[in-house]
Amino acid sequence: MAEQRDQRPIIALAMGDPCGISPELTAKLLALEEVHAAARLLVIGDRRVLDEGAMIARVSLALETHRGEGVPPVGEKPVLIDLGNLDPRTVQRAVASPEGGRFALTNYRYALTLARDGHADAVCFTPFNKHAMRLAHPPYDDEISFSAEVVGLDGPASEFNILGDLWNARVTSHVPLSEVASLITRERVLRGLKLTDAAMRAAGFATPRIAVAGLNPHAGDGGNFGREEIDILEPVVAEAKATGIAADGPFPSDTVFLRAKSGAFDAVLTMYHDQGQIAMKLMGFERGVTLLGGFPFPICTPAHGTAYDIAGKGVAHIGATRAAVLLAAEMAKARRAGREAAA
Repeated sequence: MAEQRDQRPIIALAMGDPCGISPELTAKLLALEEVHAAARLLVIGDRRVLDEGAMIARVSLALETHRGEGVPPVGEKPVLIDLGNLDPRTVQRAVASPEGGRFALTNYRYALTLARDGHADAVCFTPFNKHAMRLAHPPYDDEISFSAEVVGLDGPASEFNILGDLWNARVTSHVPLSEVASLITRERVLRGLKLTDAAMRAAGFATPRIAVAGLNPHAGDGGNFGREEIDILEPVVAEAKATGIAADGPFPSDTVFLRAKSGAFDAVLTMYHDQGQIAMKLMGFERGVTLLGGFPFPICTPAHGTAYDIAGKGVAHIGATRAAVLLAAEMAKARRAGREAAA
């Protein structure tokens, strides 16, 4: 009798900033049976850092350790690709450092190449510290641009925040607030709607309902507080609808999330970073997931940061990290099913 093939997707999990809660979150994740049932994990990092995280988290680890060249097979147990790239005694907890940034960047690059080259179905990572990343690599902007460079992506990509079945997308992201209005253009808003629609369909939504938030107070109040809604957003919504995207708006940003939370919409496209982040984190800080969309495979991470204030205390909540891995696994399975159906 032929041995049954393991259908669980392989997720490359990069250990994040070693000076924050990433090591203990990685260890806690590896102790969850629910995660093992959903995916096979290839963890990238340093065994010494992971062991320290397990000690802080007070969990026992059952995994294989791989050192050297090649991509190891992943069976019942998770596999740690031990790069031997950081002795935890050389960094200070709760302090951003170039060593910590270099550790996280190296792990993440390795995870991306695994997925890029077909050895993993999705990528996840525990929280990064952007300041540490820039100390190690000054050109570092954010995860999207870094990932695109490693993967070789030449198309549009975007960041989504996800809380259960509610998604938040945005037209602009890591830019100064003073520059936002000039970046709200027809092309950018339409691209945001198209990316959101495509990413949500890939995640299993048949026809995602997308609300567009206004840029100005009260969505411009008929032009009294700005004309972006009239001149840009309303025409773009109409254009998107004509292509089959279930978009609506623009709506005042201070009430649109109430409507989405009640089930009127599946997603909200906001104009800038904090316009959506504040709402999403208030609704579920310990469950939120960030997805990088537009890539040929899912890239997921918890929506919160490195939490230096609680690092090493063993109290870091696993909810968002768990949700990130389970979402990546579900999206990877859906993508595989789509490929098989098209073959």
